[in-house]
Amino acid sequence: MEKTQLRRQLANIRQSLFDQGYLDEQFVQLEELQDDANPNFVEEIVTLYYRDSSRLILSIEQALQKSPLDFNKLDALMHQFKGSSSSIGAKKVKAECTQLREYCKAGSGEGCLRTFQQLKKEYTTLRKKLEAYFQLARQAGPIESACRPK
Repeated sequence: MEKTQLRRQLANIRQSLFDQGYLDEQFVQLEELQDDANPNFVEEIVTLYYRDSSRLILSIEQALQKSPLDFNKLDALMHQFKGSSSSIGAKKVKAECTQLREYCKAGSGEGCLRTFQQLKKEYTTLRKKLEAYFQLARQAGPIESACRPK
């Protein structure tokens, strides 16, 4: 596939991530920090997010298995997860974090468990979509600065 076609496909995938509500403006701000000196900046940040957040998810799973649930600890973990998700523009994941925190405040273990399952689904879906996006971006190669979308 020629580079122009790859870049067009990449732009379509990127736009679909916004149109489907997976990403928000924060992702665009990360892209604006990427330059010729660090052409893989966004991918590196997202990779760090997934590395660090996988540990957080494990901690949340462990907290959800405790009886009785420690809603304060769970809320603190969710606060941290929401912050890191916000930093990469993971809109749906952030929304699920907000919902789970509301269930923590309400003391609803069932709501926490149900929302955590949805959160993991959104997290995994976004991860797969971003992995495909970055793989295609590597194939398409760097875009010349004059052509980079603003």
